[in-house]
Amino acid sequence: MDKIKAAVCHTFGEPLVIEEIDIRAPEAGEVEVEIHAVAICQSDISFAEGGFGGPLPAVYGHEAAGVVSRVGPEVHGLAVGDKVVVTLIRACGHCPSCQTARPVTCETPYDGMEQGPLTKGGAPVYQGLQAGAFAERVVVLSSQVVKIADSVPMESAALLACGVITGIGSVVNVAQVRPGQTVVVIGAGGVGLNAIQGARIAGAARIIAVDMTEEKLDMARDFGATHGVLATEEKPWSAAKKLNGGRGADAVFVTVGVAPVYDAAPRYLAPGGNVIMVGLPHARDKASYSPLAMGNASQGILGTMMGNTVIARDIPWMVDLYEQKRLKLDELISGRFTLDQINEAIASTKSGSAKRNVVLLK
Repeated sequence: MDKIKAAVCHTFGEPLVIEEIDIRAPEAGEVEVEIHAVAICQSDISFAEGGFGGPLPAVYGHEAAGVVSRVGPEVHGLAVGDKVVVTLIRACGHCPSCQTARPVTCETPYDGMEQGPLTKGGAPVYQGLQAGAFAERVVVLSSQVVKIADSVPMESAALLACGVITGIGSVVNVAQVRPGQTVVVIGAGGVGLNAIQGARIAGAARIIAVDMTEEKLDMARDFGATHGVLATEEKPWSAAKKLNGGRGADAVFVTVGVAPVYDAAPRYLAPGGNVIMVGLPHARDKASYSPLAMGNASQGILGTMMGNTVIARDIPWMVDLYEQKRLKLDELISGRFTLDQINEAIASTKSGSAKRNVVLLK
């Protein structure tokens, strides 16, 4: 066992505690990664607040980049010193989901408490989101990491682990937006901006951002939105349709974890369009819609986990786009913090003013 410093959640809703915990060596199929940068995702915050439940104590964090520091037995294609992105997409490779190119819904159970690599004083510490990357090092399954080029700074590479692949993947892999279509993106935060980028890359004719402030709408335009609508309008869906000649959108991406937003999302749709569920409300929150109205209009609701990403396929493609200056990564970073400042980074993220805050460990 080695000692590492980590930000540990002991009580839901309380500040994370920086302390030393133990990490075991990588076992068969696993690698250890020295974390250089980890971003703050809203999912980490929701877990730490108890919105999704789960055991405690826990180490969250799942949007990370670093360098492979140790390699376990039966690992192929990775070596000590490789620069990698670390994701929560733990794929066994042999279940029905993995065999049909849907590793994000791998069906092999994993218990991050009993099977996880973290302990303190002999008692298990939960490896939250199957990564536990609010720490100096992680041990994860080799399927959770992908090598990347040196051209991407660590702090920007970390964003590829969740926010970028979720936003772009929801457009390209889930909605399969085609050139000339119209999309609405509700929420211009970290994931929403990447859905906007994905729509731009996919060739959408109109990309309508919906958010609470003009500042956020201006930010959305910087990332490719063609129009903006204030969510504070009495009927923002009517304003969005007016911008599209009276017709609704082919795809509406809800990127905020607020259940009432899902109630209104179908109102933005054109006949045959789909609402894409990207943002995750707390487990206790519910939304409602009219099956009659949506059925008669041949409309649908599509779920997505991590943009249905296949990391070995999609992350190298996105790195290539970044190198061509067709994908913004550096511009997504709002603030940089140390591990000791992680609670400040979380508070800044919760304020809604940040695109993505990143904790730098190296």
